[in-house]
Order: sequence, then C-alpha cells, then structure tokens
Amino acid sequence: MNLYGVFLKKQIRNYIFGSVVAVLAVGSLILLSSLEISQTEYLRLLYVLLISFVIMAVTEINVFLRQMRPIRRALRERKPSLDMLEEAYLHTHRLPKLAVQRILGPHFLGLSLPASLLTLWLIRTGLISLPYFYLVLAVAGAILVASMHALIEFFLTASAIIPLIKEFRNRALTLYMVDFSLEGHVFVPIRPKFLVTCMLIGTFPLILFIMATQIRMETLGSGLVEGMQNYWEWAGLMLMIGTLFSSIAAWLLTRSVQHPINELYQAMNHIKDGQLLQMQDEYSDEFSKLVAGFNMMVRGLQARERQSRQLLDSYFTTLAVALDARDPYTAGHSLRVAEYSVIIGQLAGLTGQKLDNLRKSALLHDIGKIGVRDSVLFKEEALTDEEFDQIKSHPVLGENILRQIEPVEKMAPYLGGVRSHHERYDGKGYPDGLAGTAIPLHGRIIAVADAYDAMTSDRPYRKGMNHERALAILEQGRGTQWDPEFAGLFLAYFGKTEKLDKTDYPGRAG
Repeated sequence: MNLYGVFLKKQIRNYIFGSVVAVLAVGSLILLSSLEISQTEYLRLLYVLLISFVIMAVTEINVFLRQMRPIRRALRERKPSLDMLEEAYLHTHRLPKLAVQRILGPHFLGLSLPASLLTLWLIRTGLISLPYFYLVLAVAGAILVASMHALIEFFLTASAIIPLIKEFRNRALTLYMVDFSLEGHVFVPIRPKFLVTCMLIGTFPLILFIMATQIRMETLGSGLVEGMQNYWEWAGLMLMIGTLFSSIAAWLLTRSVQHPINELYQAMNHIKDGQLLQMQDEYSDEFSKLVAGFNMMVRGLQARERQSRQLLDSYFTTLAVALDARDPYTAGHSLRVAEYSVIIGQLAGLTGQKLDNLRKSALLHDIGKIGVRDSVLFKEEALTDEEFDQIKSHPVLGENILRQIEPVEKMAPYLGGVRSHHERYDGKGYPDGLAGTAIPLHGRIIAVADAYDAMTSDRPYRKGMNHERALAILEQGRGTQWDPEFAGLFLAYFGKTEKLDKTDYPGRAG
C-alpha cells in the first residue's frame, strides 16, 4: 500500500477510536446511563444519537478530504514541482491544528444541532418525556464531547504525520537538492497546547460527574431534589475549585517544559552566532539528557574549531614561510612583520579576533610577490621604471590571489591589509593613492612594521641599517609616509628598550 493509503487508513482508525471514546461512550454515559426512561424512549434517543453521528461523520469526511488535497496531489504526482512539495510539507505540519477545526465544526453543526432539534421535536410531540432543561445539559455535553474528541485527534494526528513530513523532505532532497525546514516556525505553541490539555483532563471528569448527578437526581423524585436544593451551589463550587486546580497545574507544567526549551533555543542561537557556549545542567528530569547531549555536541564543535584554527594558522604560516624561502635575504620577513604588527595592534587596543586578523594579514602581506619574476624581484642593480611597476603590482596581485580562496567571506578580513600596506599617509603611495584614515586599518599598521623590518634587514643591493637609524627614519616619516598614531606607538615601544641588542627586544625574530 502506498504512503497516502497507509496514512488515510491510520487517520480513519484514529477517528473511529476518538469517536468511540469521546462520542459514543461519553454521550451514552450522559444521555442514557443516568436516565430512567422506557425502553422505547431509550431506543428513540439512540436513533437520534445515531442519525446525528452519521450527519457529523459525513460532514467531517468532506472537510477531511478537502484538507488532504495538497498532500494527495503531491504524493500521487510522479515528479511533483518544488512548490507543490513545499506546500504539502507545510500543510502536513498544519494537520494537527486543522484536525481540531475539523472535529469542532462538524460536532457542533453535524451532531449538536441535529441532535438538539430532533430531541426537541420528540419532546414536543410527546414521543419522549424529558424536561427541556436536559437539552441545555445535552448542548453542554456536546461541547465536552467535541473538545475531548478534538484533543484526542490532535495528538493522534501529530504522531501520524511524521512519515509524510519525512517523505516530502526526502523527495525535495532527491529531486531538487533542497532541504525543507520550518526554521523555528511554531504552528502550535506549547503553552496553549498544555493549558488546554490539562484543563480538559482536569475538568472533564468533574463536569461529567456534576451533569450525570443532576440528571440522576431529577429521575429519583422531587423529595430528594428538595433535599438537595443547594446542589448547584455545591456543584459550582466544586467546578470552580477543580478548574482552578487544573489551571494552576497546567501553568506549572507548561512553565517547567517551556523553560528548558527556551534555554536550549537561546543556546542554539549562540551556536549560530559562533559562540560555542555550553549550557548549565539544572534539570533533574529527561531534559538533563538533552542538555548533556547538547553540551557533548558543543564540546565536539569546540574541538573541531580548535583543529580548524590550528590548521588555518599553519596554512597562513606555511604560505608566509614558503614565500620568504624564495630569497635567503628575506627569510623570516613575513613572520617578523606579523610579530611587529601584533605589537602595534596590542598597543592600539586591538584584541581577540581583530588582533588575529591583523596577524594573518601581515603574514600574507607580500604573497603577491609570487607573481613577480625572480629576475626583477632579486635584481641587484637599479630597477627600470617597468620593473618597478612590476614590483608595485604585488599588493593587487596578492589581493587577487586571496580572492580565489574559498569561502570568499573568510578571506575578506585580510584583503585590505594585503592591498594597502604600501599606501602612504600623505596619499603618495600605491596602488590606490589613498591618504589618511581612508587607508584600511591593517594597511596602516603593516606599513610601519614592514618598513622597519625592511630597513633593518640585509638586501642584495644594501646592508641593513641599525635599529636607531631605522627608528629615526620612522620618526621623520610620521604623518607623511606612515600613520602618526601607529608609528608613534611603535617608536614609544622601542624607545623604552632602545639600549637593548637587536636580537633581544620582543617581537624580533632571529
């Protein structure tokens, strides 16, 4: 049997179960079991109940078939469209709520109204001898029956739709590579579901008892009734106490369930935002297992995050070392520039991810030199204008290289530093001629670190200058070639340790 047939069979079975429990059993208990009437009147009331039940069933079947159209259409199509599958997927999630509407409407219009009218006709024609007050009780009983049946149908339908939801999701994945998700949308909130359920469970037996007792007392004679003239005062008090107790219990139960769910949802939002935070386990029921499972997942994500960061750090460092290894004169240059840049960044107040982004940008600041010919890059004589233009192209080449790495958004924090580390504060740099704070932050910091290491390192065409001379040039170029704030921070830092040997002050590699 196909999936639709299986689901239809299950719905029919659920409906029969709910009807028997809520309609026949309860209805018989209220209307028949407590009445002392003749067998003929008893059978007439049974006929009324049966006719009303048939009208209700026909009405409800029509409503049910209309509710099933999107699902039936999607399941019977050999290759349904994506929109058709999505409509069926969302409609399936609505079925428990629609089941409540399907039950309540036909019960009131198909059962209560025909039954009340038929019973009224039987009383007026003398075919049964019942007081009109019983019709009021019958309508109240019908409301109870409909509510209880709707409650049963809601939970049975919520269980029955799971295979359909899986089927529509799998079809969308198979046919269109699209994964359906509600994205946190709630069709039936927990609070009203728990409140209504607990209220019905708590008050339903009490109301049945009160109604059945009233009918029973009416049939036992006026003497007992006169002795129990305060019955409805007592019954109303009992009903009020029972309803209050059910409401309080429902509220407490709802709160105890909602709190851990809200905590889990907030924790998942932290995960979505990149904050791998574990939950505090403050529950002693099964929610403790959920918290333990969630924390286990977070620990696994934290371990993978550490591995990914280590791998990424190694990747950046390896690229920098490979670049510097092309020329023995520049060995360690990128690592030293990264260390100097971090010193400046810390002095400027950068921390955490911002400082790490600066370090990675500095490690890769010269990666564009991969695209410059060795004959130009390592030339000991003076460069021609054309050759110098090739050298000046390496910031743009570096940015273009990084843009090829996927995912693109992960490389975005490093592009500004790589492209702009040869810009000048006075606007006379390259490649874009940016000036002042228009130069990206990383570019302004790396420019100071890069210049200092370039001046103090040996090159094929010159000997590296000493520490004091390099600092003096940085001082002269503050506000023209280099950002005055970052150059000043760097000078102040080394000014405190200027008497130390070049290999001793922090941040200097080898």
